[in-house]
Amino acid sequence: MSIGIISIKNTVRYLSILFDCLPQTSVTHRISYESWLASRGLMLSPFHLRWQTTMFNRLFAYCARINPRALYLWFNSGLVFGIVAMLGSVVLLVKTLQQTLAQMTTDNPRMGGQQTLQVVVPGVNLPTSQLVYFFSALLLSGVIHELGHAVAALREQVRVNGFGMFVFVVYPGAFVDLFTTHLNLISPTQQLRIFCAGVWHNFVLCVAALAFLFLLPILLFPVYYTGAGALVTEVVQGSAADGQRGLSVGDIVTGLEDCPVRGVEDWSSCLSHLSHTPQTGYCVPVSSLQPTFKRLDGTMDCCSNNSLTDLCFSYMKPQGRNGREREYACMPVRKMVTGTRVCRSEADCAAHSNAPSVCVTPSLENQTRFIRVTHPPNTHMLFVGYPPHLQYSVSLTNFVPRLGFLHLDLPIFLETFCKYVVSLSGALAVVNSVPCFALDGQWMLNALLEATLVTVVTDRQKRELIGFFLLLAGSALLAANVALGLWMVTAR
Repeated sequence: MSIGIISIKNTVRYLSILFDCLPQTSVTHRISYESWLASRGLMLSPFHLRWQTTMFNRLFAYCARINPRALYLWFNSGLVFGIVAMLGSVVLLVKTLQQTLAQMTTDNPRMGGQQTLQVVVPGVNLPTSQLVYFFSALLLSGVIHELGHAVAALREQVRVNGFGMFVFVVYPGAFVDLFTTHLNLISPTQQLRIFCAGVWHNFVLCVAALAFLFLLPILLFPVYYTGAGALVTEVVQGSAADGQRGLSVGDIVTGLEDCPVRGVEDWSSCLSHLSHTPQTGYCVPVSSLQPTFKRLDGTMDCCSNNSLTDLCFSYMKPQGRNGREREYACMPVRKMVTGTRVCRSEADCAAHSNAPSVCVTPSLENQTRFIRVTHPPNTHMLFVGYPPHLQYSVSLTNFVPRLGFLHLDLPIFLETFCKYVVSLSGALAVVNSVPCFALDGQWMLNALLEATLVTVVTDRQKRELIGFFLLLAGSALLAANVALGLWMVTAR
């Protein structure tokens, strides 16, 4: 999950400056300007643009009247979820803080990907090419969040003054304006249904997006098919996969060496497997080998360093009765590996060949690999280098269009957008559940204490004091996570 946005509604009210920064040359112009803004529901202040309207009130009222019994069960489920989420969010933040502190005290780069929650800073750990997905998913999550508050409030007979949207610095969001007098007159349990409705709707949206993501192959089956390989949608110019005999947009990769590729996941797992296993060998007839001999000074020039067609291979040659000696041979690589059987040992070649053959392997550095990329009907792409360079030189998708006019990027767009919705809507559910000042968790905690402690702690001021210290602790926990998370992202 990502927690790039920490406040959606109430924080903006505290942070927004109440005066206009636009030039106002006269009282007349100022009054005219303010009237123009007010007539359109706009409020403008430094770093904050806000728009509010009542045009959706009828829609909210209609939703609040649909199947009252079902809505009662729906928002009661949200109440239970909100209480559980409040406790779970604290546990999650404590765990994330522990992970961050552990990461700060280690030099292991792999620790960075093990955090449960991570602060997102656009342009730092969020590519600018993903900003459209990020802000669109964030806005959708905020609107669904506020829809929950609005419908729950109307069901509890609390008036909704209006619905609005805002942009704070560059972050979009939404809010609903509830009539405070009505809100204070209802019971704490009714208040809990309203306050928990936002995080409940974020959770439901997260689950719905996750379900859509898993069902995407079925939903797109009439126009796209999967399981045939990994479809190339982009090749990085100048990369290892670029070139006349490299990969092209529209190619379907079906294999890496002897590892079959049926989709993007297989592509990644095959490259990881090839990176951590010994170099694949090839069965070659002994008669075709021309061993390279050492010079008098002991050095050996197996293949010319400038050769683009030949590659140095090594193999074990019997020496004496029981001995074996490593020999080297320079061979035309494309001709040699085309149609030959792969091997891991001499026994693999002996079992499948009538003529005497030997298992030869490319003579390369430890981390360098020679990889045959199968993408029919084209000839193999031959790659020599570090496997991660090959992995990040292309963009792939599991979805292959059935018709030529279908866009290759449509499934990628749907997949990426769903992943951002899952991440951001889930993050809003977690963060807004935290008992923290200016977030939904503040009002959820206050209503919960009023509903449960009224018979145990009869003094209202004592209950408020308990709530204050709990909110202080929750705010400190959230602030520590955000501060350390930002430091890890930007300063390290």
